[in-house]
Amino acid sequence: MSEAETFERCMSVGGVAVFPSDTVYGLACDPGNREAVERLYRLKRRSLEKPSAVMFFDRELALEALPELGPATLAALERLLPGPVSLLLPNPAARFPLACGGDPGTLGLRVIDVPALAGVRWPVLQSSANHAGGPDPRALADVPEEIRRRTDMVIDGGELPGTPSTVIDLHGYEQTGEWTIVRQGGLAEEAVREALHGQYHFDPTTYEEMIRADIPVYDEFQDVAAVAAGTTARAILELGTGTGQTARRLLESNPGASLVGIDESDEMLAVARQVLPAERVTLRVARLEQPLPAGEFDLVASALCVHHLDGAGKRDLFRRVRERLTPGGRFVLADVVVPADPADRLIELTPGFDRPDTVEDQLKWLSDAGFSTSLIWGHRDLAVVLARAV
Repeated sequence: MSEAETFERCMSVGGVAVFPSDTVYGLACDPGNREAVERLYRLKRRSLEKPSAVMFFDRELALEALPELGPATLAALERLLPGPVSLLLPNPAARFPLACGGDPGTLGLRVIDVPALAGVRWPVLQSSANHAGGPDPRALADVPEEIRRRTDMVIDGGELPGTPSTVIDLHGYEQTGEWTIVRQGGLAEEAVREALHGQYHFDPTTYEEMIRADIPVYDEFQDVAAVAAGTTARAILELGTGTGQTARRLLESNPGASLVGIDESDEMLAVARQVLPAERVTLRVARLEQPLPAGEFDLVASALCVHHLDGAGKRDLFRRVRERLTPGGRFVLADVVVPADPADRLIELTPGFDRPDTVEDQLKWLSDAGFSTSLIWGHRDLAVVLARAV
């Protein structure tokens, strides 16, 4: 029997184990077994009112266990996990109550990837393998002898990084995109910021220059998108306004229209405000995963933005766009795609941030959402798709 299988067996019979995580040595038990939880807390000399995290060894199992989380939060989890982070999440279903201590509305979540426990499908309540307030154990010898002696299983994972996880509060992330680092740890703040604020790593003063260098056909790409948008729109919703280049073209082609634009970067929108007519434009800081602005629109457009969502995120967005469009309204999607021929990949992608899909997949997802679709233009790994609400 492997260590992972023995570990699962230990959890299933109410045992407590010392194990190596991706940060420090921890204590683990079945989060639903009160006797085991109380025993773990006694070993740590920790009050039961103090919360602990629930740890998974597989990200997909963690996401399946928390179906009530919204799309923005789920996307954040996919970018951050597995990794040296502990996430404080809203817990409206009051899951894993024994891990929540005196705050059942908050759930601490960890997902790790360590070779010794690969394949474990049992979630555990976990806490660092020390006495409350003691130093975090980097090596097995750093775990107090009393704890090692009184647990049911001890796994030696060698020397670990020794820095505890970064604790991130995501309570308000779904609705406002807000987050807070409660404790700095194994994941640097810059990495957290990039994961949770994607486009903020772009410099708005050099963004257009960078895009033109990456996309030699940028002007043609934008012009085709503007033509696909038509000339009769009265109310436009733009997803991912950035510095306003697409919005400017849409307003020029639709002189009677007003535009609501969203982007997750206020720095980018600050540049857009300088080039767009204030009397016709409303700009808001928001993420694509959050609820779209209220109202009915006869045109929704997006350029070089939607590819930051994964497949599930795109499908959800397409459904929500359809709900905002008037009958017969247009959705123009101009974006990076996965080309049929790998040799046509031109645009350099950032792992974990850029998630393009094929044109075929996106046409299907649009059709499933209630659109009739057509590919208007394609160039290597770029495409402009026109979808009409039916």
